[in-house]
Amino acid sequence: MQRNLITEPPFPIRWSLIFTSMLLPFSSLTMAGNLVGGTTTITGGVPEQWSLNSNATLNVNGAQTLFINTDSSTLNVNAGITQQIAARNGSQVNLSGANVSGVGGLAAVVLVNSQANIVNSTITGNRVGLQVVRNANTLTGSTATVSGKSNITGVTGGALVSAFSRLDVTDSTIQGTGASSYGLRLASGQATATDSTIIGGQNGVTIGLDANSIQPATLNLNNTTVEGVTGSAIQVDFASAGSSTATITLNNSRLVAGNNTLLDVRGGATASFTVNNSTLSGNIVNEAGSTTDLVLQNSSVLTGNLENVSRATINDSSRWVLVGDGQIDNLTLNGGTVRFGADNAFYQLNVGQLAGNGRFELGTDFSTGQTDLLNVTGTASGRHELIISSSGVDPAAGQPVRVVQTGGGDAQFFMAREVDLGAFSYSLAKSGNDWILDPATRTVSPGARSVLALFNTASTVWSAEATSLRSRMGELRFNGGEGGAWGRTYGNKYNVADGSGVGYQQTQRGFTLGADAPLPFGDGQWLIGVMAGHSKSDLNLDGGTSGTVTSNYLGTYLTWIDAGSGYYLDGVLKLNRFRNEAKVGLSDGHRAKGDYDNTGLGGSIELGRNIKLADGYFIEPYTKWSGVVIQGRSFTLDNDMQADGDRTRSLVGEAGMTAGRTFALEGDLQVQPYVRVALGHEFAKNNEVKVNDNVFNNDLSGSRGEIAAGFAVAMTDRLQVHIDADYSKGKNIERPIGLNMGVRYGF
Repeated sequence: MQRNLITEPPFPIRWSLIFTSMLLPFSSLTMAGNLVGGTTTITGGVPEQWSLNSNATLNVNGAQTLFINTDSSTLNVNAGITQQIAARNGSQVNLSGANVSGVGGLAAVVLVNSQANIVNSTITGNRVGLQVVRNANTLTGSTATVSGKSNITGVTGGALVSAFSRLDVTDSTIQGTGASSYGLRLASGQATATDSTIIGGQNGVTIGLDANSIQPATLNLNNTTVEGVTGSAIQVDFASAGSSTATITLNNSRLVAGNNTLLDVRGGATASFTVNNSTLSGNIVNEAGSTTDLVLQNSSVLTGNLENVSRATINDSSRWVLVGDGQIDNLTLNGGTVRFGADNAFYQLNVGQLAGNGRFELGTDFSTGQTDLLNVTGTASGRHELIISSSGVDPAAGQPVRVVQTGGGDAQFFMAREVDLGAFSYSLAKSGNDWILDPATRTVSPGARSVLALFNTASTVWSAEATSLRSRMGELRFNGGEGGAWGRTYGNKYNVADGSGVGYQQTQRGFTLGADAPLPFGDGQWLIGVMAGHSKSDLNLDGGTSGTVTSNYLGTYLTWIDAGSGYYLDGVLKLNRFRNEAKVGLSDGHRAKGDYDNTGLGGSIELGRNIKLADGYFIEPYTKWSGVVIQGRSFTLDNDMQADGDRTRSLVGEAGMTAGRTFALEGDLQVQPYVRVALGHEFAKNNEVKVNDNVFNNDLSGSRGEIAAGFAVAMTDRLQVHIDADYSKGKNIERPIGLNMGVRYGF
């Protein structure tokens, strides 16, 4: 048999040369089977070559053949094995479970102005696996659908598609196996791949021109992976042979490049690259003289550089993450985001023209003076949010930080909240055509606020745990000052504003257990006891910043009650161990944490008199003095903020009056409702805290008023319960609600 073996010409393909050779009269070939019209089915026998003409139909059912040529005919291979297949002039090739191997020629399967349906088949070419092409003298081409886990390979390339031709691939693999091979090659052709894999030994997909009829090329990838093992994932190269456009669309797909170039556009080509719901890592490179338009949309992410890209549009929730300094002629954000790399790397993005509405995520490191910079060399328009990474380190004193510079335009840049830099937060301000972080706008940062709150809270925790004799043990006079065991649970809420203007809310919950016994002197008027307890306080500083103070304590107390005169004296000594934790919500959405332990020691003394009036009424004037010293500590948040607190001191004097009435009911049951009013004053003023060497004074000094109500109930001569609620308000601290419930059992 005499064959015309066609070699593949260099890119771009000279289709007239190829197809002139391919269209040599097939009568010159010696065929064992020559079918003109009619239908033939083979199921076995010696492998033969076949030539089909004039609407002939050949069915290869589980049989083996050699080369098959079809002209205006139909070939059906069902679980058969063949060598090369060449189809032309409107032929139809149907492969199902077939195995086709090319032992020579241009491709294992060549479609010239023909159609193919390939299902669950294997095509192996010693050059190209599948060619879907046209006759150079026509403006129509071929179509092929590949599905059902088919596998098409070739040493030079997996598949090639010409102008006016189309390849649709589903759930299959197209692969070039040679070192310099491509997976899929489009010469002004159209291709769609769904749930598939395309691999080239060099480039995954190459897109060029059909030199005889320059047409736009289209590549649609749906849930598909394209890999260039040593080269680019997709290369568009028009070799300066003409002007056209390659339109590439990714939908939930992946590009892998051995040279880290996802898309390489060269040779005067124009490429439109649209990415939908895909995450890509690598660069997009545009050679001088070529044009690339990039669109990221539907939550797509591109991490890599854009080299000489003409235009990029970033829509909705999509983002571009820089991995180095960048430059782009035109950038449009329609809700999209540009992130300037990792937190520990700093880049400059040069943009010719900026438009739209979006956001830029920038980083700063004020310990080194480095910062990301958006540099718009032309005009900037639109409204853009800046999300600037926070830092626990303070910037250079008094120095503005330039984050955006422009050549002009009406663009507005803003921050949703101030950026946290060390002990202070800074607002954005316009300076000429630039935008800076202005030191004149600084406020105390959430990190500093959390530090101040933690150093402040221990004193309020301590005082709420101590309280008064009545709220600790109820009314001792019910059982004549006998010894007993008791327990109380309590909850308090505070609204605090310290001397630096930092406010927070504190919610405390806790319990105390205690027991006491009369001393063997003083006619049973003296009680000595011990107590232990636990409380937890949650701090809310808004903006996602919070803190927790956990307190465990041991104490002892000494109480004297003179039943005759009504005088009483109560002294408490208490030792606390505090566990302090800060969680800081930063302006860039990140969180910082820090914690430390410290100890507090304090005591109180309360003196009062219970004065009985007629009909069970009583009044009880009292005064109480309490003081505590809490250990100072230094600690560091994990964003490098340094905190150093001196000893915290509190000295509170209080005077007040309790008034109530005792009702004697049936049996031993007694009920005693009461109200209380008091005035207190915090004398401690200077509780110094340093944050990054910035000095703050935690000052809760000042007067406060208190009103309370409660009742004590003697259930029996030994068992009593009590409930107490109060409200207090002062200069720097308010307690909207305090609740205390307890029980005591006398021995």
